[in-house]
Amino acid sequence: MKNRNVAVLGVGQTKFGSHPDKSLADLFADAFKEAFEESNIERKDIEALYYGNFNGELTDGSANMGGFLTDEVGLGMIPAYRYEAACASSQVAFREATRAVAAGYHDIVAVGGSERLHSAGTALGTRALATSVEGIHEITTGLGFPGVFGLAARLYAKEYGISIENLRKKMAHVSIKNHKFGALNPKAQFYQKMGDLDVETVLSGRMISSPLSLYDCCPMTDGGSAAIVTTDEIAKDLINKPVYVLGTGQASGGALFRQGADMVKAEPRRKSSQMAYKEAGIKPDDVDVVEIHDCFTIAEIIATEALGLFDYGKGADAAEQGETDLGGKVVVNPDGGLIGKGHPVGATGTSQIYALTRILRDEFKSTSVKEAEIGLTDTLGGDFGTLCNVLLGRGR
Repeated sequence: MKNRNVAVLGVGQTKFGSHPDKSLADLFADAFKEAFEESNIERKDIEALYYGNFNGELTDGSANMGGFLTDEVGLGMIPAYRYEAACASSQVAFREATRAVAAGYHDIVAVGGSERLHSAGTALGTRALATSVEGIHEITTGLGFPGVFGLAARLYAKEYGISIENLRKKMAHVSIKNHKFGALNPKAQFYQKMGDLDVETVLSGRMISSPLSLYDCCPMTDGGSAAIVTTDEIAKDLINKPVYVLGTGQASGGALFRQGADMVKAEPRRKSSQMAYKEAGIKPDDVDVVEIHDCFTIAEIIATEALGLFDYGKGADAAEQGETDLGGKVVVNPDGGLIGKGHPVGATGTSQIYALTRILRDEFKSTSVKEAEIGLTDTLGGDFGTLCNVLLGRGR
C-alpha cells in the first residue's frame, strides 16, 4: 500500500515557565485546546492520541497518562499511546503519529506532550533528568547533563584545535541569539528577559560545569504542546494553510563510553537527519529554518554540523559570524530554542512543530523568518541516545 501524504492541521502551546497550579493533564489540555480549535474538526473526528512524557512517574507520581488524557480532553475511548524518549519524547510521538496516518491506520490524530520540571524543583528535576544518561556506568559516577556537555565542549575544542577561551566566546553567541529570540516570544520562559546579553555577560556567568556557564544552559520548565495531524487531502478541505510533513528520521546511540570522542560528531543525529532528507528528497542546503535541541550552547553548535548545515569543525565559527541568525545562511531557533524558550522535556518536541508550523504559515509574529519554505526540527534524547528529526514544508 502506498503511503499517504501527511499534513499538520492545528498546533498549540502553553506559555513555558512555572505552572505550579497545573497538572500534566492540565498543561496538555491547554495546548490541545489551541490546536483543536484552529483545526476545524469535531472531537469525534480524532481517532487516536499520541503523547510524549519523560518522567511524570518521578516528578508527579503519574503514569499511564495516555488513557487519562483522552478523557481529560473529551476524546472518549480512543486508543492512546504514551512515548518516552527523554527529551525527544513528543517528537518521537509525532513521528509515530504521522507514520500511522501515512499508512492509513488513522485519518486524524492528536499528538503532543507535557512536563513539570520547574515545579518539581531543582533537586528532583535534576534527578529526573539524570535518569536518561546510561544507568550502570554513567549515572553511578554522578554524571549529569551539564557534565556531559561540558565534556562535549572540551572534546570539541580538542578535536578542532580551538582554545577553551575562544570556544567559550563562540558559544556565547548562541546564548546571545537564543535569549534574544526568547525575549521576543510571548510563550517563552524568558519572555522580555535577557534579550540584550553580550559576550562578557555570558562569560562572566556562574560556572555550572566547566566550560559551561549559567547562560550556556537551558532552564527547567513546565509546559505543554500539541498538534493535530491528518492527510493532505483532508487538510486542504479544512484549513487554508496546511503545513506538510516532508520527511522524518530517527536513530539511536549507545552509552558515552562507547561513543568516545566521536560524540562531537553526533553520528546518530547525522543518520536520523539523513533519513529525513532522503524521505523528503531534499538536501541540507534546502532548509531555511531549524529548531535545534540547544540544551546547552555547545549542543547547538554540534547539531548544526551533524545536520549538514555546516562542515564539521565550522559550527562554532558560523555561530560567531551570525550565520545562524536572521539574515544568515540558516535561521536557528527563532523561538528562542531551549535556552530562551525553555525545556519542558516531554513537550519540547512538539513545541518545535508548533514554532515551525507558525513560521511556515507566516503566523509567528515575534521573529518573522521571511520566505521560509522548509523547516527542520531536531530533538536529542539523553546523551545522544535518541535522535529524531522532522522536515516540514509549505508544500509538497
